[in-house]
Amino acid sequence: MPAPVLAASPFGDEETKTTPPLLLDELSPYGAPQRAAPRPEPEAGDLEQRVASLRQLAGPYTGWCRGVYDRIKPKVQGAVTAGSDTYAYLKNPPKDFYARAGVIGFTGVLGVFLARRSRVKKLVYPVGLMTVSASLYYPERAAAVAKSTGDSVYDRAVQSYAALERMVNPPGEDGKVPDSDDKP
Repeated sequence: MPAPVLAASPFGDEETKTTPPLLLDELSPYGAPQRAAPRPEPEAGDLEQRVASLRQLAGPYTGWCRGVYDRIKPKVQGAVTAGSDTYAYLKNPPKDFYARAGVIGFTGVLGVFLARRSRVKKLVYPVGLMTVSASLYYPERAAAVAKSTGDSVYDRAVQSYAALERMVNPPGEDGKVPDSDDKP
């Protein structure tokens, strides 16, 4: 809605008669400010040029560091979560947890002492003794692990036996594997 503006003009009465009436939106104090003429950007100084060249030189390295950070961050967060979960578990452990953990750890140390002079024994004895003692305290978990491990061990044994049989008795010209009972 146009409204006439009654204001004194520094140019006289002729100017107020020739100007069109202003709209109410144009009179709002919250309107957009008038645009000033663009001023030219000052020349970059010596320090700004050095910083710009340093940024260009460091660009590939910062990208590499960002990539490494993005790969490591989930692993670190997982380790922190595991640590806080372990702390919460150990702060309120189940009944007889420390006694059982002590016995399992002791059997591991005993396995280290029994496995002298052999690298294989130093690996097998502690792990084997700790597994046996843990399976005595946690039989339901041991049964579940044994079932899944036993199935995979059985599958691997069958595959190994079949591969060994193919190596010992290579297929003949007709593609059949000769039986060990057949004699040429």
